[in-house]
Amino acid sequence: MVNGDEKKRKRSILVLLCAAFFMVVTDSTSVFAAIPTIHSELGFTTGKIQWITTAYALTFAGLLLLGGRSSDLLGRRRMFMIGVGGYVGASLVCGLAWTDDVLIAARALQGVAGAIMTPAALAILMTHFQEGHERNKALGVWGALGGLGATAGLLIGGPVTYWLGWKWIFFLNVPIGIAVVIIGLYMLKKDRPAKTKKTFDAVGAVTITAALFLLVFGITAVPDFGWMSMRTSGALVGAAVVLFIFIVIQLRSKEPLVPLRIFRSRTLVGGNLVGMFAIMCVDGMLFTFTQYSQQALNYSAVQFGLVMTFMTLISVAGVSSGQHFTSRFGFQKVGASGMALIGLGCLILANLPGDGSWVYLLGGLLFFGFGMGAAFVAAQIAALAGVAERDAGLASGVEETTFSVGSALGVAIVAAVMVAQSGEFQHVTIEEYRFTFGVVGGFSVMGMLLAMGLLGNQAKKKRRKKTDNINIRVKGVTKE
Repeated sequence: MVNGDEKKRKRSILVLLCAAFFMVVTDSTSVFAAIPTIHSELGFTTGKIQWITTAYALTFAGLLLLGGRSSDLLGRRRMFMIGVGGYVGASLVCGLAWTDDVLIAARALQGVAGAIMTPAALAILMTHFQEGHERNKALGVWGALGGLGATAGLLIGGPVTYWLGWKWIFFLNVPIGIAVVIIGLYMLKKDRPAKTKKTFDAVGAVTITAALFLLVFGITAVPDFGWMSMRTSGALVGAAVVLFIFIVIQLRSKEPLVPLRIFRSRTLVGGNLVGMFAIMCVDGMLFTFTQYSQQALNYSAVQFGLVMTFMTLISVAGVSSGQHFTSRFGFQKVGASGMALIGLGCLILANLPGDGSWVYLLGGLLFFGFGMGAAFVAAQIAALAGVAERDAGLASGVEETTFSVGSALGVAIVAAVMVAQSGEFQHVTIEEYRFTFGVVGGFSVMGMLLAMGLLGNQAKKKRRKKTDNINIRVKGVTKE
């Protein structure tokens, strides 16, 4: 039995960890509203603006698995503090950035710090809350705060940029992070990592990060150099070669960063792929809509934030409904339906009238937001379904990494498509915005097909298992 003081302490630790997680998630979405302002004030060139988000997502995704392994080997509390401290420092540099290159570099450092902090925080949560109802409840709060943080980022990004300036998108992280560090030093007990000869797969981490970097770099080179240029094709071929080297390293390593056996699970692979295409839809659409609303429709940052509020509130309803329907009908049907709704929303947005009709706009965001919430729930449940306890952390890391890579790719691809004809974001036409929304809809079609083909009919399996159990009990009674 846990006494009252222990419950209070655990709640306090959960609040602390969620505050750090909330800070990271909020920052990752609030920056979308500031992109047009940053573009003009720092003089970003075409093909480079998306690196504000891509640099962060790339380093975060590439080092996430290594960060989780480091917390096990070097101490969770230590790595959590290093991660939060690093995030505060990188955020300060972001706000003080005087050139576009400095901002991109600082955003990359934010990603590194986030990759250290996030898995360490989750590991602390896992070790402080007993497996079962207590831990599930804590993880529910963790997940809910993640969704709330994404919503809050969209809500505050516009007003903060409008009234205080884009620099405060990053400066707001500083007092929050400092408070987390001070309270954490007092509240979190030192944990001594087990003495072991095992080492994390640093070579594997370097190669997978390099492969992802080359992949996105190749895609982002398209607006300036085209698909067939040496710069683009060289980067894409290089990504394929380095990825192959990574796979060979994992097969030969005694302690691989990613044991490839986990990919034998069709559901795990399907859940991750569906989730990747879902996040490509979301961040690709957000990037496109940010440019469209403020460049073509002349929305202020505040108006953009209000429109995004509508979509995020709808997405919360989608998450709630998606959880219920996934339990009842299985993640295949919910995942495919969610992706179909995303596609329907994109179809409406791709046919927006020139004046940005509110009926079309809100209708498209309605379907998109609800489908987004449902698809994410189904994908996350599928990606972790049936995973052995020894692989739970690894499966979670793979899921977060896949989603982060999808975010980077979604932004990179739509940015390349958007300026393929005009060459400049300021000169993108309504027709080009419509076409880009259609490309995002293409992502959703791929996600829907993957959900139908890889996720399986969970509900049918449950009914079959229940029927088998009933038959066994009936046979047992008959024999008696």
